[in-house]
Amino acid sequence: MNDELIKKVDLKIKDELDKIDKLEEYYSLKVLEAFRKFRVSESDFYGTTGYGYNDEGRDKIEDIFAYVLDSESALVRSQFISGTHALTVTLFGLLRPNDTMLSISGKPYDTLDEVIGITDNPSSLKSFNINYEQIDLVNDDFDYEKIEETLKNKKYKVIEIQRSKGYSTRKSIDIEKIKKVVKLIKDIDSSVIIMVDNCYSELTEYETPTGVGCDIMVGSLIKNLGGGIAPNGAYVAGKKELVELVAERLTVPGQGAEVGPSLGMNKLILEGLYLAPSVVASSLKTNIFASAMLEELGYSVEPKYNEEHPDIVLNITFNEESKLIKFVRGIQEMSAIDSYVTVEPTDMPGYDSKIIMASGSFTQGSSIEISCDGPIREPYIAYLQGSLTYKYGRLAVLNAIRSLNEK
Repeated sequence: MNDELIKKVDLKIKDELDKIDKLEEYYSLKVLEAFRKFRVSESDFYGTTGYGYNDEGRDKIEDIFAYVLDSESALVRSQFISGTHALTVTLFGLLRPNDTMLSISGKPYDTLDEVIGITDNPSSLKSFNINYEQIDLVNDDFDYEKIEETLKNKKYKVIEIQRSKGYSTRKSIDIEKIKKVVKLIKDIDSSVIIMVDNCYSELTEYETPTGVGCDIMVGSLIKNLGGGIAPNGAYVAGKKELVELVAERLTVPGQGAEVGPSLGMNKLILEGLYLAPSVVASSLKTNIFASAMLEELGYSVEPKYNEEHPDIVLNITFNEESKLIKFVRGIQEMSAIDSYVTVEPTDMPGYDSKIIMASGSFTQGSSIEISCDGPIREPYIAYLQGSLTYKYGRLAVLNAIRSLNEK
């Protein structure tokens, strides 16, 4: 690797890294305020079993998450096995037969195809006569005119926004765009529920979706807010009555958030959230460094190093299958776990194309530790995300770049 190039990039990105330091300080203070406000003590670490009645630590965790996320209420549970599971429970909690869900950010993640019924499944929303429609983005922004026209002509129960790009080439959606579309929607129909898939986007901007008028949002704990510590779980945050509907779908109607044992998870979730501002900052810095380096080497990247980063995902377009595979393998080689493994493209549940994935993480499937993956289809894009520390992220990125030149 050319040392002069690295020095050039380090100088180039200095101001951008300084901005991330300020963002980290803002959220560190906010998280610390929440811990102090709700008087977290060592006794809150001890979890419950069985029904999970009177779990004070679990209840404090949910108060803390609500505070940090500018929400009335939150449901934070290890019983959610993934972000997709939490999104599924939320949709089934909010929607009823003959209701219609409208996505205004195009088609959601591939893993939701069978949940919605885009791909046939007897357990889908469609099988319960819940309808689905979508409006695609235009030039990486909402189609405001079409949204306005559509809402004036038909009643929708839930409007869904997916902030992160998934396996697409579009930009992730920032808070300013969400603010604008929320105002448009609520001016037309104040009763519609605006639900945000916030995966990969927590703590990346100074405001949150629920803080700017969205009704409910969902995210995974093996991404940003778990800080690389939480071994599983997810959260739902937003208006109290909506969060309770989701809680009653996760557990039991009439019991909702009052049940659900924490099973020793409280300390891990609290510690993960405590570290999350630093870990998310490291992820963003890693992406800024990778973006600048790869752009210098002639690759197309999104976002560019000096653009807004609404999530922890960086797109790198290789246009060649072999380069995508080499880069992903280079990330795996510099991972803490399974560094000796040569990753191969393979079929994965919920995806149409073969996927190649580097995820040498302490928690299976964790996106926040450091991972890189992509579908084996044109234009052969790698999706780089995470890094517990900036130094580990740099090492992995530099190794992946070196790998591109190997035969």
